[in-house]
Amino acid sequence: MLVLVAPGQGAQTPGFLTPWLELPGAADRVAAWSDAIALDLAHYGTQADADAIRDTAVAQPLLVAAGILSASALDEASGFTPGAVAGHSVGEITAASFAGVLDDTAALTLVRRRGLAMADAAAITETGMSALLGGDPEVSVAHLEKLGLTPANVNGAGQIVAAGTLEQLAALNEDKPEGVRKVVPLKVAGAFHTHHMAPAVDALAKAAADLTPADPKVTYVSNKDGRTVATGAEVLERLVGQVANPVRWDLCMETFKELGATAIIEVSPGGTLVGLAKRALPGVKTLALKTPDDLDAARELIAEHAAA
Repeated sequence: MLVLVAPGQGAQTPGFLTPWLELPGAADRVAAWSDAIALDLAHYGTQADADAIRDTAVAQPLLVAAGILSASALDEASGFTPGAVAGHSVGEITAASFAGVLDDTAALTLVRRRGLAMADAAAITETGMSALLGGDPEVSVAHLEKLGLTPANVNGAGQIVAAGTLEQLAALNEDKPEGVRKVVPLKVAGAFHTHHMAPAVDALAKAAADLTPADPKVTYVSNKDGRTVATGAEVLERLVGQVANPVRWDLCMETFKELGATAIIEVSPGGTLVGLAKRALPGVKTLALKTPDDLDAARELIAEHAAA
């Protein structure tokens, strides 16, 4: 089985949308989405610098737009229907679009509201996130709690992301958990998936109330707990609550294994999630759609699985 996954915030880099806009019809689609959400996605995805696209209110819609655009290109190239879909953090909205729970415009509208609400919540206190590389998860989690930090992303493959105030993160830099090789600050502007994001939950719930979700057309794996979700209403409910709760990508990968995943394709700007899968799911083939040049390799991988 082939799984399609979407990355979360921090995966964006300056200009990463440029080659995707060169595909037929892509620029028009992005222009229509930009009008719908009052944000110039083409500008931010092609010309803006790293600081500009680090802004939560910009980064989140940009990532979802890129994910939908690259997944559409893959579908057009191969007639591809994945066996399961999942997304990391904001990537769950991208996955909801893959699964047919939300149409493209609804997904972009929701993520725009999400980004704005989370940016407002992040402005209350100076906060951030840092990745811990290596170490024992149980030891690391206990150490983070001692410092007042939250294990906001439990990603598997030896990686946990800590979130909290800048002072707490500075203390972590000076006092790493036993066995942790490195602490890497992430390109995000807040302590996402923690109690610091509680004010964003109500705003997102109001936005979600205006939407009419459909039930997933393919298996949808939630990063709240790695469970598969069968109804659109529950997917939407989880998308709302997820902003203030930890991401359990480790449990998602366990579910991929249980479902019999043999390959994982990560949509643009791919790389982070297939990197985790290479370490946590040996034997599972992986491919990241970084640019349209990767579509041929993806088509070959899909054909290989279709033949099998």
